[in-house]
Amino acid sequence: MASLRCFLGSGRRAVAVVLRREIHKTSAASAQVTVRDALNQAMDEELERDEKVFLLGEEVAQYDGAYKVSRGLWKKYGDKRIIDTPITEMGFAGIAVGAAMAGLRPICEFMTFNFSMQAIDQVINSAAKTYYIHCPGLKVLSPWNSEDAKGLLKSAIRDDNPVVFLENELMYGVPFEMSEEVQSKDFTIPIGKAKVERQGDHITLVSHSRYVGHCLDAAAVLAKEGIECEVINLRTIRPLDVEAIEASVMKTNHLVTVEGGWPQFGVGAEICARIMEGPAFNYLDAPAVRVTGADIPMPYAKILEDNSVPQIKDIMFSVKKTLNV
Repeated sequence: MASLRCFLGSGRRAVAVVLRREIHKTSAASAQVTVRDALNQAMDEELERDEKVFLLGEEVAQYDGAYKVSRGLWKKYGDKRIIDTPITEMGFAGIAVGAAMAGLRPICEFMTFNFSMQAIDQVINSAAKTYYIHCPGLKVLSPWNSEDAKGLLKSAIRDDNPVVFLENELMYGVPFEMSEEVQSKDFTIPIGKAKVERQGDHITLVSHSRYVGHCLDAAAVLAKEGIECEVINLRTIRPLDVEAIEASVMKTNHLVTVEGGWPQFGVGAEICARIMEGPAFNYLDAPAVRVTGADIPMPYAKILEDNSVPQIKDIMFSVKKTLNV
């Protein structure tokens, strides 16, 4: 469940769909900010910084966005910068690609990831292939918390290449602590760099988007049992920060990947392949394990939905199985 926001960068292109964590006590210089407001703040700052930036998509203007992510931007910047489009993903994605090629920096918002598939021809054949061949022409970002959302979104808008920005709808209303530095208009997060969210020396948990929070929650419980998990927040899926994962595996000698997607051809499968092919393989004391969604269409009933995506207990089970405890 995620919405695809697209950024087609200057004279080229850029394409962009985000996430949570426990609420901590804030210092005087920090504040609790939801993922929704962090995204809004990022777009507001970039619209103000660069007059070539504009937002287009269904209901992004007068309605303030389907999920209220673009709240207040239309009133502030007007019809030329915040543009409501007809229900034609293929059409307005094509407009975004063309505008980027002409030197503008469009933020092309798809209401949901499923709807973005209507425009996949524009995303792949028009945007990604302008510089390269097929999907290697895309950068793919998958933020988890408010800091990720703001810093990565600003980097996506400024990037000269197509950037797919994946937003998890379930995370929009979740608040996270944001420091004074993160709230600064100059704050950005480099594309292609993962972040170690928790240090540990027994096992490495690698995840992205909403399931970073699940990993941290599982790690907190496991710590009470004497198992210290190192949790890596990928932030960027493409390019993948393999070096960060390898360094952690060489320290912990164990690896579990966690994601909400299907197992076949997933992010975890790619990570496991990279580790098997690289120097970190010799450091593994047990096979790498994947925790993924079930290989089925998403069911409607809540109890079935809960059992089709990873839960904290599933992560804990895989950790203990890998460590043989």
